[in-house]
Amino acid sequence: MVGIHGHADAARLAVLALHALQHRGQEGAGVATWDGAAMRCHRGRGLVGEVFGPTDLAPLAGAVAIGHVRYSTAGGDALRNIQPLVVRSRAGQVAIAHNGNLVNAQRLRQDLEARGSIFNSSADTEVVLHLLAASAQETFVNRLVEALYQVEGAYSMVLLAEGRLVAVRDPWGFRPLVLGRLGEAWVVASESCALDLLGARLIREVEAGEMIIIDAQGLQSLQPLPRRPRRACVFEQIYFARPDSVVFGRPVYGWRHELGRRLAEEHPVAADVVIPVPDSGLPGALGYAEQSRLPFQLGLLRSHYVGRTFIEPSQQIRDLGVKLKLSPVREVLAGRRVVVVDDSLVRGTTARKIVRMLRDQGAAEVHLRITAPPTTGGCFYGVDTPDRDALLAARMSPAQIGAWLEADSLGYLSLEGLRAVQGEDRGRYCEACFSGDYPVRPGAEGPAQQLPLFVPGA
Repeated sequence: MVGIHGHADAARLAVLALHALQHRGQEGAGVATWDGAAMRCHRGRGLVGEVFGPTDLAPLAGAVAIGHVRYSTAGGDALRNIQPLVVRSRAGQVAIAHNGNLVNAQRLRQDLEARGSIFNSSADTEVVLHLLAASAQETFVNRLVEALYQVEGAYSMVLLAEGRLVAVRDPWGFRPLVLGRLGEAWVVASESCALDLLGARLIREVEAGEMIIIDAQGLQSLQPLPRRPRRACVFEQIYFARPDSVVFGRPVYGWRHELGRRLAEEHPVAADVVIPVPDSGLPGALGYAEQSRLPFQLGLLRSHYVGRTFIEPSQQIRDLGVKLKLSPVREVLAGRRVVVVDDSLVRGTTARKIVRMLRDQGAAEVHLRITAPPTTGGCFYGVDTPDRDALLAARMSPAQIGAWLEADSLGYLSLEGLRAVQGEDRGRYCEACFSGDYPVRPGAEGPAQQLPLFVPGA
């Protein structure tokens, strides 16, 4: 998710930023712009490079743009759900892009439909647009504040309204959002790696509960939403964010490297070589190898050319899917006791195929190490984890999981080890998928009963 304000080539910059954020969603992409008189939007299914060809950017004129890559956790991957969502209202045209999940969206949708609202998508994000339209407040900012007082859950959002760029983050701070500067232009993005690609300077995080408004008069910061204890998603640091980003004020690479070192202290093993499951397991494997004083090797190579549209017509072909993405290096594996480091273990189907693949290449022993605690619960805030019944760690002990994976041993980082790596931010992360302690449950009411802070003249 990205927003650009004050650059003559805003759409092109937005598309470049989405390339940097491609890891956050591969189902679809879109960009909306404001040219001073009208809003224009282009969206499509697939990767950014597939959606935006040589002729697609020409119509997207204007100095203000927002963009989004789709990773469906609410609603499917149909074209109507790809963001930005664009509507025409009494305030003019409005576009919105959203990262996160609104846990009370279904109840709000039912209430709105009962009052006559007609929804065009199944995405939870559209609820905000209908709440905006239903508000009796006189200004756009106050309508948005009133709308956000009614939703609960995780959201980092960018909105484009008649040339005004608005960025807002939920009061819990679940999902990341950063602010940067590129010359005289302003940039907001889900991660700092997007700023790096554009050559923009990272200014700071958008604070939890903060709303930033950027227009021709400059930047204004408001804190209209009720403050909550910060609960940043720890899975961003473990897996979701790009390793070269700074997320929640901490460099991701160093975080993952330290997780690997801590894991080696908790689960040492006599072995000959440490290998990562690429790419997300790389920093953790390096940390594990350094702490264990074992050689680090690339025993698995990842193909970056496997498209999302690969047809899987049979179980036999599906079983070959891992081999399409990961190729074992026999020279590294044959006759050796191998430690395989990965960032997480959810369903376990891929890990089981990897263990078999390594044994087929002659590995004498395979020891699996995970730089996260056992995943025992689903996520309601924007990470697409399956229902609890599909989670291995919710049904089996680590010993049982190791046996099912056909590994010689299995070691997870402990929850206490994860918290030690958090340092001074301990207690400020959401760890619900590991601990079961959910800050907000699905179906929760809006965040406050008191009247929201309305902004005079905004």
